Amino acid sequence: MRFRYHQPIPNFYQIENPHHPKTAISDDFLNEFRDIAIASRFAGLSYAKLDDEFKREWDIDWDNIIILKYAMSDEILKMEPSKEKCKLMDEEFQEVGAKTFALADILRENDFRADLINPLDDRVSLRAIALQSNDAVITRSNMCLFKEGLNLGFFMIETSIENLPFKSENDLEWVRDQCLNCGVCIEMCPEKAFDEDGRFLRKLCTAHREGCSVCINYCPFYKRGYEKVKQRYLRMKK
Repeated sequence: MRFRYHQPIPNFYQIENPHHPKTAISDDFLNEFRDIAIASRFAGLSYAKLDDEFKREWDIDWDNIIILKYAMSDEILKMEPSKEKCKLMDEEFQEVGAKTFALADILRENDFRADLINPLDDRVSLRAIALQSNDAVITRSNMCLFKEGLNLGFFMIETSIENLPFKSENDLEWVRDQCLNCGVCIEMCPEKAFDEDGRFLRKLCTAHREGCSVCINYCPFYKRGYEKVKQRYLRMKK
């Protein structure tokens, strides 16, 4: 079990799951749902269709996942590691978690099954699910990068909806090459949480114990944004 400073989120459901859930969502309602999520401070939505091999590996029977991504506070990320920083990060986590329950209730109210996946349950990796969306990649500093940014946390809803706009290919694979040719996170890491070959050493990282976010603050994907880094990468490859 990994140590976390986040506390469990109370159950905020107000509506029960439907007895006979619908499996198809209209484009209009999905767009409306996305707009509500964005208005609730989420940075964007991604969708994962879990394949059979993945479900066997993690011993789960989920199929369709809505990933709700939120931008972690720049002000908090720039703070030095401390108990106060961890407290503020958890307060933010709790606030966004409550909003995720509200979004699940909207789906339930419209006759879709919707269950929040416990973000603190180690029986399944939310990062692994994020990769199943073909909309994310793991950086050299072991962060989960989406196009919306590196400073993202996320919550996930498992749902009966089978016609979500799933991606079949991942167009972020170039990031791995970018990371191999950058190395800023290795240079700036105060804990030296990388081996001599530049591989991340989880046991030395203090992000989950003390709230360290140095690698995020110095990463080009955070400082410049995904599109600018990609443009520079493509120019360098010409």
